[in-house]
Amino acid sequence: MKKLAILGSTGSIGRSTLSIAEQFPERYSIAALAAGRNLDEALAQALRWRPKIVSMATEELARQLTARLCQAGVTGVEVVHGTPGTVACSTLPEADFVVSAIVGVAGLEATHAAILAGKPVGLANKECMVAAGEILTQAARARNVPILPIDSEHNAVHQCLRVGAHNEVKTIWLTASGGPFRKLPLEEFARITPEQALKHPTWVMGRRITIDSATMLNKGLEVIEACRLFSVTPAQVRVLVHPQSTVHSLVEYVDGSILAQISVTDMRLPILYALAYPERPASSLTFDLAALRHLDFEEPDFARFPCLRLAYEAAEKGGAHAIALNAADEVAVEAFLEGRIPFPGIPRTIERVLASTPEAHPANLAEVLASDREARRMAHALLA
Repeated sequence: MKKLAILGSTGSIGRSTLSIAEQFPERYSIAALAAGRNLDEALAQALRWRPKIVSMATEELARQLTARLCQAGVTGVEVVHGTPGTVACSTLPEADFVVSAIVGVAGLEATHAAILAGKPVGLANKECMVAAGEILTQAARARNVPILPIDSEHNAVHQCLRVGAHNEVKTIWLTASGGPFRKLPLEEFARITPEQALKHPTWVMGRRITIDSATMLNKGLEVIEACRLFSVTPAQVRVLVHPQSTVHSLVEYVDGSILAQISVTDMRLPILYALAYPERPASSLTFDLAALRHLDFEEPDFARFPCLRLAYEAAEKGGAHAIALNAADEVAVEAFLEGRIPFPGIPRTIERVLASTPEAHPANLAEVLASDREARRMAHALLA
């Protein structure tokens, strides 16, 4: 029985992880939940799973959850809050595996703490790896702790890499749907609305990641994440637009062989892979090959998706530039969703922040978070 700590339990990845635990009760139980701000969902999860500890975003939310658990007659569930509460969840001695699914850098400290505590991590938070990938991977190697990717693309790469040696890898190919504006004329981009950008053609995801998919900044973050997770250079990571989203990633080896991972577009599959690794439990998540009529692949257009170009530039510089890329995007996406800037304003904001970011390589989490705050300050100043 593997006891799970889920960081971001009320989000889509967290809920999918709980559905896996529901499906495999003989394999998984829930030890800790970091639930954020969704009080009603946190209560429902606490009542269903009776974890040892639940963390909420604020002290007031923690107080309300405690009161509602008492009203329901539930005892034995500790309720904590804030970053210290999330860290308490990720380092709970009883937890055997930590799922890191908090959006943004908010989950960085808890993810790092889990690795320092020697706990295997299933990583669904690419921002942590983009902002502090060097620090996280170094800590994981020192403690022989696996970081297992849950993002569908990196999970696919992880699967394909199991058949070859590291020095045999020539190119990692990350696939992208191209989002809803793959064929929209460029002159219409300035008129794109948040409602249009939130209609992803393939995946159902959170608001920020859906906008990032529309700009392809999401794929740029994945390029940086792949470099850190798999110890390759940015030149070894290529992006292909693949509208069917059937091939989740490919790995090309030096002998010319190319391995592709194909599966249903259901996040439960990569979650189950990470939870069970190195096993492969039988599941109902099957793919109908007979329904596979054709596969389209094309090179991304950097003029249409300037965020992807900016991400490659940040990947080459690393350090503070990777941090600034993510931070500036988060601020710009929020401004777009609020109607304060047009869709092309997202890459313009990121580019201006990157141009003002000095080259630096933070040595610890405090420096990472300071660099993140400075990039956000610059982005807010530009937008003001």
